Amino acid sequence: MTGATTRQSKSWAEVLGPYAQPSVGRSILQVLNSAVPFALLWFLMLASLEYSYWITLLLALPAAGFLVRLFIIQHDCGHGSFFRSQTANNTLGFVLGVLTVTPYAYWRKTHAIHHATSGNLDHRGFGDLTTLTVKEYLALTRWRRLRYRLYRTPLILFGLGPVYEFILRQRFPFSLPRSWRREWASVFWTNLAILTVVAMMWKAIGIQAFLAVQLPITLLAGSSGVWLFYIQHQFEDTYWEKDDAWSFHAAGLEGSSYYDLPGILHWFTGNIGVHHVHHLSSRIPNYRLRQCLRENPELQQVTRLAFWGSLRCARLKLWDEERRKLVGFRHLRSIRAKS
Repeated sequence: MTGATTRQSKSWAEVLGPYAQPSVGRSILQVLNSAVPFALLWFLMLASLEYSYWITLLLALPAAGFLVRLFIIQHDCGHGSFFRSQTANNTLGFVLGVLTVTPYAYWRKTHAIHHATSGNLDHRGFGDLTTLTVKEYLALTRWRRLRYRLYRTPLILFGLGPVYEFILRQRFPFSLPRSWRREWASVFWTNLAILTVVAMMWKAIGIQAFLAVQLPITLLAGSSGVWLFYIQHQFEDTYWEKDDAWSFHAAGLEGSSYYDLPGILHWFTGNIGVHHVHHLSSRIPNYRLRQCLRENPELQQVTRLAFWGSLRCARLKLWDEERRKLVGFRHLRSIRAKS
């Protein structure tokens, strides 16, 4: 356990508190330098349809990058860290939720649960990726094991999964408790706004042209977003504990990675790779995360993942409570050999 992990809550509040201060100027600039290029790329993609769809798909790559960046702004609004005014956060968050097809209040609630329970084995199910322990997996029927294996394949997690999550499930999130009226209202109004936008674009440019531009952006951004969420917590030496031994600060430092990306990717992803700092204090705006990391060396003593090395984490599937590591399905062979 590192010195950073053993700090007390009051001590962390003193260290991180000065960074949890939004700047209206920087926030507005971030909205402009994300939304304006996204809009320009969108209309360039539309114009390119007359020449070659390969050009359209090529332009979809940076457009998806800007959509990810806009999602990070929505994410900060949900944490109340982008503006000092909660009304401003909620208004911008809702508008961006239409663009990212993610109902703002619904996502804000489930994501808050994720922050409050990340790494807690007794509180899985909301705002996280399904992760079973080795014992839980071995106790399943063959059919349910197959379902879990399919779910954890890269094709499903990062390909078909984002399509289901962003286009279908977030339109009809039937797993939400009916008592969550604000969240259900958010889903309704977001769906209505999306339908309105689609109807307007259908009339203005035609549904085929609209989908030819928007779908590649949404799918690329969705896959990238799911990968980022995956790699932030799904690495070999991550943190999982039962409720009675679980610690919020240990979960943040040991169960959240520092995804050390090239500078341009840090920019597009709103520094969300500095995820351990974000989990320690979600009120720090995305544009202050790297400063906080740089000025506090003890925060650099965590699991650091570079891009190419991180790809190996896609093979991890189960939490081994005895070894205290995430393992792949191949690890089951050694368990069966011992039994």
